[in-house]
Amino acid sequence: MLVAPHVSAAARAMPQQSRIHQVPTPQQFRTYEGGPAFVREPRDELFLLAVGNFVSQRTFYESGTERDERYVRLVRRLAVEDPDWTAGLLRWLRGEGNMRTASLVGAAAYVRARLDAGASDGPSNRSVIDAVLQRADEPGELLAHWTSVYGRNVPQPVKRGIADAVRRLYSSRSLLKYDTASHGFRFGDVLNLVHASPDPDKPWQGALFRYALDRRHHPETALPPAADTVLTAHRALMELPVAERRALVTGPDGSERLAAAGLTWEALAGWLHGPLDAAVWEAVIPVMGPMALLRNLRNFDAAHISAEAADRVAARISDVDEVARSRQFPMRYLAARDNAPKRRWAAALEQALGHSLAHVPALPGRTLILVDRSDSMFWDTVSERSTLTRAAAAAVFGCALALRAEQADLVEFGWSTKEVPFTPGEPVLDVQERFHRLGGTHTTKALRDRYRDHDRVVIVTDEQAAPYHSGGPTEPVPPEIPVYTWNLAGYHPAHAPSGPHHHTFGGLTDAAFRMIPLIESGRQARWPWTAPDQAGTLRGSSPSRPGGGASPEG
Repeated sequence: MLVAPHVSAAARAMPQQSRIHQVPTPQQFRTYEGGPAFVREPRDELFLLAVGNFVSQRTFYESGTERDERYVRLVRRLAVEDPDWTAGLLRWLRGEGNMRTASLVGAAAYVRARLDAGASDGPSNRSVIDAVLQRADEPGELLAHWTSVYGRNVPQPVKRGIADAVRRLYSSRSLLKYDTASHGFRFGDVLNLVHASPDPDKPWQGALFRYALDRRHHPETALPPAADTVLTAHRALMELPVAERRALVTGPDGSERLAAAGLTWEALAGWLHGPLDAAVWEAVIPVMGPMALLRNLRNFDAAHISAEAADRVAARISDVDEVARSRQFPMRYLAARDNAPKRRWAAALEQALGHSLAHVPALPGRTLILVDRSDSMFWDTVSERSTLTRAAAAAVFGCALALRAEQADLVEFGWSTKEVPFTPGEPVLDVQERFHRLGGTHTTKALRDRYRDHDRVVIVTDEQAAPYHSGGPTEPVPPEIPVYTWNLAGYHPAHAPSGPHHHTFGGLTDAAFRMIPLIESGRQARWPWTAPDQAGTLRGSSPSRPGGGASPEG
C-alpha cells in the first residue's frame, strides 16, 4: 500500500502537474445543468471519455451514439496529431484498463484516420491492432466492427495485425469456447480473410487452423486432429448418447473429464439437454473460474447446492490471489452482492471487494470526501449490462478512501449535504448502504458547507454541477489545498478548472486513486502507460487567476 507523507505548507506551494488540463474557448460554455464549464484539451477529454465510457451506452446527458461519435472523433484526431500517446492509451485500455470494446473501436479508428491522412510516423497500424486483441474472439469482433463501419475492404495493416494476434490467441480450448455460430466471424472466416499462417514455434497450430476452416465450411465431415487430445476428448463427449451424459458428469472424475474436453459451464446445459441441478453444479464448480462462480451465485441458490459446495465457492471468490488474477473492477463484487439473494455470500463478497481495493492509499492528515448523490448519478449505470449505478460505485470508492484515511469526513451531496457515519474497520458494503439520493448537483454549496481546513478534498462525481451564485466552483477551498475530482461519466464539460493544485481523473480503480500520494509526495503525475523516464508527463495548466486553470466561459 502506498502511503504519502503529510502535505506540508512548503509542499502545497510547489507547482504540481495537473492530471487534466482545461483551456478557455471564445464561446459561452456550460455544463449540462447550466453551470459555468471548462473545456478540456483533446488528450484529456479522450482519456476521461475512454475510462468512463462503455461503448454504445446511453447516459443521462448524452446518447450512446453521441458518446461513440465523440470518442471516435477524438481518437481519429489524435491518431494523426499524437500517435505515440494515442497508441499508448489504446494499449493501456485493453491491458490495465481492462476495457475491451473501447480499445477495439479505438484501434480501428486509429488505423482508419492514419490511412486517410497518409500518416506514417509513430507506432505502426499493424502493431496497434495486434496490441488490443487479447482474447481469441476479438479478431472476429474487430473484423465485424470494421466491415460494419468502414466497409468490406479491409486494409493490409488491419489484416496483418489480426494475423499476428491469431497466432498468439488461437488454440484448441479457445476454438471450443469462441468458435460458435453466435459469432458473426467464425475462426475460419478470420483465417480466410487475413491469411494467417501458423506460428512456427507451435507445430500443432497448422492442423488446428485446418480444422477451424473445416468446421466452418464442411462441418458435417470435419474431424479434429488425432494428436489434439482436447479436441478428440471433446468430440467423444459430443458423440456420447444423451441418456448417458448426466451420469458421466456426476460420476467419479466427472469434472476432470469435462475440463479435459474443454466443455465450459455455458455449454453444459445444452449438452445435457436439460437444466443444471445441484448435483451437476457441484460436479462442475471445481473447474469453473472465479468470475464464472461470481456470475452464477443466484443459480447456485436456485439449485440448492449443498453447504459444503457453497463453502468451496465462497473460498474461491474471496481468495486474494484469485481476485488479483481476475482483474475485475471492484464494482463487480458490489453488483454480485446486490444480485445474490442469500446472505451466505455476503462475507465472501465483502472480502473480495476488500482485496480488489487493496491498493487504495491510506491518506494522511484530514481529508474531505464528497460523493455525488444527484439524480444523474442514479439514472446511469456503470455499463448497459449492469444494474449498478454510478451512485453506488462512487459510494463504494468514497467509503474505501474514508476507511483507509488517517482522518476523513465522508459526505454525500446534492442540493444538500449529509455526513455519512462510519467506524474504522467497518465493511465497505455496510457503510455504502447509509447513502441517500439528494437531488441536483451543487458542488460549490457542498464545499462551502463542509470544508473546514482539510488537507485535501476528494470529489467523486459526474461533474454536472448546477449554476453557482457567486465565486468559483471550488471558491470555498484555499488555492493551495489539493482538490481531486474523479469524473465517472467522461462528459465533455468540466465543472471546475485544473491548476497547480486541482486535478481531474477518470476511472474508478484502485490504480487511479494511487495518483493522490504520488502527486503529494512531489512526483509528477504521468499518464498510466508512460514510464518515469519517458515523455508524456501530464500538463499543468497556467493559472489565469489564483488557484485555477482557465477561467470559466460565460
